[in-house]
Amino acid sequence: MALQQTAVDGLVDALGLDAYGVAGEFLAAFAVAAVIGTLMLTNTALAGPWAKRKITAAFTDRIAVNRVGPFGLLIIVADAVRLLSKELIVPEEVDRPAWDLAPLVIAWSALLGFAVIPMGSGLQLADPEVGLAYVFAVASIASLGLLMAGYASNNKYSFMGGLRAVAQNLAYEIPLVLTGASVVIFTGSLQMSTIVEAQQGTLVALGPVAIPEWFAFVNPFAFVLFMIANLAEVGRNPFDIPEAPTEIVAGYQTEYSSVYFVLIYLGEFIHIFLGGAIIATIFLGGPAGPVLPGIVWFMIKIWAVFLFTQWARSAIPRVRIDQLITIGWKGMLVLAFANIVLTAIIVGVITA
Repeated sequence: MALQQTAVDGLVDALGLDAYGVAGEFLAAFAVAAVIGTLMLTNTALAGPWAKRKITAAFTDRIAVNRVGPFGLLIIVADAVRLLSKELIVPEEVDRPAWDLAPLVIAWSALLGFAVIPMGSGLQLADPEVGLAYVFAVASIASLGLLMAGYASNNKYSFMGGLRAVAQNLAYEIPLVLTGASVVIFTGSLQMSTIVEAQQGTLVALGPVAIPEWFAFVNPFAFVLFMIANLAEVGRNPFDIPEAPTEIVAGYQTEYSSVYFVLIYLGEFIHIFLGGAIIATIFLGGPAGPVLPGIVWFMIKIWAVFLFTQWARSAIPRVRIDQLITIGWKGMLVLAFANIVLTAIIVGVITA
């Protein structure tokens, strides 16, 4: 299957960078990566210090930030200055460099996933034929970072949080990947642009209202499964066991402060947006939508997923660690295999 033209290809053609060979392609790729990285980091900066507080306050009937700047938006700058200016405290007998590398691994593993996401309006860094497998693979690297942070901190609570993170990710990544594989059965491809193109038709037309052929409507069972498994992957209630503030202080991030804490906090929210980007791409038609530009629709969809994760955080109580493992291995895994069978039946009926 031929690869689709990406933003890098378009930039190379538009600026005539093909005359510079590999150097021209590198410059174009660097420029597109910078745009995508800046876009997602801006969303993360808006979500973490400001939107999270506003959404949680709305659910709990409080006011939240409203004093610093219009609508309290300058709290983003205030928090950045406050956290980055704090002293970086390194506990005794930590295992360095693992302790130093863990925050970088957590943050960068999520950013790498956006390289293959078609965001609309031609904004896509790369479009390999194994795009969906790639994004699952790089996102799972975060588990290594969580374990490194927990082990290297020389703190029993941190170590327990790291072990919980690994156990949780093992229990829920398999159902997550299996549910994503059901989309591959529909499309016959792992290429992200092909998955988006397969959702461009109309499933049902009810007079002037047309229901798009998004896989969330074609197979809502898979969509619900993926949303639940994604909550576990991004550590949101009822699956925030690796941190569990009322049980193990702050889990794997207990001993981190200053810029290292910022990187871990940043990685947490980038992973939430990466989960939203995957869901938008494989279940919600990617950047598809009427009137507005594709990039706008894409952002609306990933923010909708973010809103769902914050609702879960505010409304659903945390499960115990034994319940979490039971739900993952005895519930989600079985349902994920059942979904594969259901998908095969649906595809067989459609293609018959």
